[in-house]
Amino acid sequence: MRTLKVGIIGLGSWGLNHLEAYRQLPFVEVVAVCDANPERLRVALQDYGVENIYDEAESLLGRDDIELVSIVTFERGHLKPTIQALQAGKHVIVEKPITTDPEEARQMLAAAQTYQRYAVPGHLLRFEPKYAEIKQILDSGQIGKPVSIFMKRSRENGLFATYQRTHTVYELMIHDIDQAIWYAAGRVKKVYAAGRSVSGTQTPEILWAQLQFDNGAIAVLHSNWMTPDAAGIAINDYTEVITENGVIHFDTSLAGVQVWTGTGRTTTDVSIHHKQNGRIIGALVEQLGYVSQCILQQRNPDFISFEDAIHGVEVADAIVKSAQSGQEITL
Repeated sequence: MRTLKVGIIGLGSWGLNHLEAYRQLPFVEVVAVCDANPERLRVALQDYGVENIYDEAESLLGRDDIELVSIVTFERGHLKPTIQALQAGKHVIVEKPITTDPEEARQMLAAAQTYQRYAVPGHLLRFEPKYAEIKQILDSGQIGKPVSIFMKRSRENGLFATYQRTHTVYELMIHDIDQAIWYAAGRVKKVYAAGRSVSGTQTPEILWAQLQFDNGAIAVLHSNWMTPDAAGIAINDYTEVITENGVIHFDTSLAGVQVWTGTGRTTTDVSIHHKQNGRIIGALVEQLGYVSQCILQQRNPDFISFEDAIHGVEVADAIVKSAQSGQEITL
């Protein structure tokens, strides 16, 4: 298998995770990175050996050797580099949320179709074993179709200071919106949502949403930034899918590796992106490996649907409008 040459635009904490995950793949080489922050570029050069560093995207995208680009900029800054990368003949992975504007999402897909390149949303939970196992069970038909879906996603309160820059539906709930669409195998027709700001910020720390699908399935999604930092639980999520003939569920707060000491508790989650025994493991490296192999083998990476991602942004937009107005929104 030949080597796939990759570029990364955006080297914040998650962009750096992309760099580490790609480096785990023997058939991928990260040849260039881009970020406006010179310190981040220094880290890429000195700590990871990426020699081609740029402070603007056009120079990276002008390279003929790059086939795949990860777009890992701020949530509202995905459209321009995504369109530019597709125009330059590159395939792209657009981190979640692909955008906070449904029309921008549709523009991305149109550009991918025009320039005949893959646009892949960064919905990595489709590669997390627990979530993927539920989908496999549902697709097998062994316990019938889903009729009710409940998902909770809770993060540490201290993170809210950073992530309140974007509405909670796009920072937290967007993952569960995609999972609900994936599991229900349908489209959302009605949305009712409510949010609560505990600290008085415009972005609510607590958000609830009820989704009604065109095939009769219903979903209730709950996201919050209210886990006390001192609790030592970085990821506190729960999923339950009730089907015609059974129930599937898991609780991540019980699955993390917990360390108890005299100063408190820490919980390590190994399912998303984790360094272990000199290797990177988790759903991110699985996702990037899948997309890279699809490009090398000229296969459509349709396990991650951009059409589903567009619908997810449409649903997220409806959730924001419903929570603000107190009214049910029909899509």
